[in-house]
Amino acid sequence: MDIFSQLAAGFANVFVPANLLALAIGTVAGMLVAVLPGLTLVMGVVLALPFTYTLGVTPAVILLTAMYITGTYGGAFTAILFKVPGEPLDVPLLWDGWRMAQNGRPAEALGWTLFAAFFAGILTVSAMVLMAVPFAKFALKFDAPDYFAIIVFGLTSVVALGGASLTNAFISMFIGLFIATIGVDETFGAERFVFGVPLLADGVEYLTVMVGAYGLGEVLVRFEQGFKTAPMSMGAKVQTKLPKLVDAMRMRATIARSSLIGLLCGIVPGAGATIASFVSYGVERQYGEHKGKLGSGIPEGIVAPQIASTASVGGHMVPLLVLGIPGSGATAVILGAFLLHGVQPGPQIFQTQPLMVYTLFASMFVAVFAMCLLGYFAIKPLVRVLYFPEAITSAYVVMLCFIGAFAARNNLTDLWMVGLFGVIGYLFERFKFPIAPMILGCILGPTAERTFQTTMISFQNDWTIFFQRPVSGTVMLLAAIALGVPVIKAWRETYIPAIRRGRK
Repeated sequence: MDIFSQLAAGFANVFVPANLLALAIGTVAGMLVAVLPGLTLVMGVVLALPFTYTLGVTPAVILLTAMYITGTYGGAFTAILFKVPGEPLDVPLLWDGWRMAQNGRPAEALGWTLFAAFFAGILTVSAMVLMAVPFAKFALKFDAPDYFAIIVFGLTSVVALGGASLTNAFISMFIGLFIATIGVDETFGAERFVFGVPLLADGVEYLTVMVGAYGLGEVLVRFEQGFKTAPMSMGAKVQTKLPKLVDAMRMRATIARSSLIGLLCGIVPGAGATIASFVSYGVERQYGEHKGKLGSGIPEGIVAPQIASTASVGGHMVPLLVLGIPGSGATAVILGAFLLHGVQPGPQIFQTQPLMVYTLFASMFVAVFAMCLLGYFAIKPLVRVLYFPEAITSAYVVMLCFIGAFAARNNLTDLWMVGLFGVIGYLFERFKFPIAPMILGCILGPTAERTFQTTMISFQNDWTIFFQRPVSGTVMLLAAIALGVPVIKAWRETYIPAIRRGRK
């Protein structure tokens, strides 16, 4: 059966009531999460994850993926209308979107955002469908050493996810890897770091780590700050004016550049929607036809970051499905949903679960249309959530954290773990340690350990095998470059000036 036949079967399966309901909930929830400042997209997906535990794997992944793709668009409304970015990826939209709204054209600014999100959504899903199968056929030739090398390369995304401090990013990642080793070893059956506590014998559920660190930890940070964000009042009329086709065609160079940047940033581990948005805006400022006018409220400054951020979604989903490697915080949560339902993403998934995969592809097409319809017709009632005081929304987040963690396994000890990792998440935020590398370590740690042990058993403990095989050797070299270049750069920026000052 060819791709188009399987995609047609996927579209038919999307409209099964359970899948369609999950898609509708995910679209609305993703928009709400993106509209509400302070509730990040990753946090929203994390809070939704435990409630998918009772669903089948297909509606669960559809719900989370719909939240992911719509979340890259919904934050544009607060950025343009209120100068408050719902997500870091929405910051570049402020520079021209807010300015255009201040110039008396808020409907036009929202229209360009809708156009960019729709175009990028269709493009990224189409590219994902076309890239996934050839990539999977190539990945079927991989052996355990190749998978371990790819996971190591995936862990190098700590460089992009870690923020300003590489040291703190590595510490966070190693804490996550340590958490992943707690419990009984899969290969040899030995207990590790259990200390006689029966609770730790089964290991630490990464779901409680994510929910506690992202959800409860953020609420504790805002509690310490006194919930300073005040409810907003409607400053501009919420309506959308779509651009004319001839105006859109004039920006074909901007559209092409931003689309390519978005897809590439999605495929590269760690370089997600936020980086795509900033890079695309920077490239437009350097090479755009109207580069001198950027920042004054022109359409190019809106279209470039929006297309790039939305286009990155499809790029992220390809390595997630084909290799089981998440390239962003949100795809790490989606990987968690697969694992919770006993499905291991990888090249075999196209043979073992083809209907589920193509239903997911089809649902993303439908989600793009639903996202744009929701943005055009229903955004006015959606932005009313901005009237809620921050303390009230934070109380709902806490409630969802504990209800979701308990619903996953009906285990009261998970509530204690959520509280523990909530405190850890708070301390991470307090002392400027990024949370995303810890989550990445928790999720990729078990797979890395399993593939490493399999390799050592199969190749008589010869660790040089990782550098002898063509695929694993190449990927390990790329991982070394991905880690080495930022480390050398940071060293030169930090220590060379200090040495020079010491000599003087």
